[in-house]
Amino acid sequence: MFDRLALIFLIIGGLNWGSIGLFKFDIVAWICGGQTAIISRIIYTVVGLFAIWCISLLFRERNTVLGSDDYE
Repeated sequence: MFDRLALIFLIIGGLNWGSIGLFKFDIVAWICGGQTAIISRIIYTVVGLFAIWCISLLFRERNTVLGSDDYE
């Protein structure tokens, strides 16, 4: 569950960085009232912490391979 939450926040962060790179438009700052607003800084910090958490996904071993029957 925590891994999925981390990935969701990283997708949000990636989309935000993409909009900054392509359009010079910061979606988080726009929604939350600027880059220096406390809620924007909290979101940026949470995304950063989840990014650090997701580094561990690179080094985890996956012991079980799920088949198509496991999704029903």
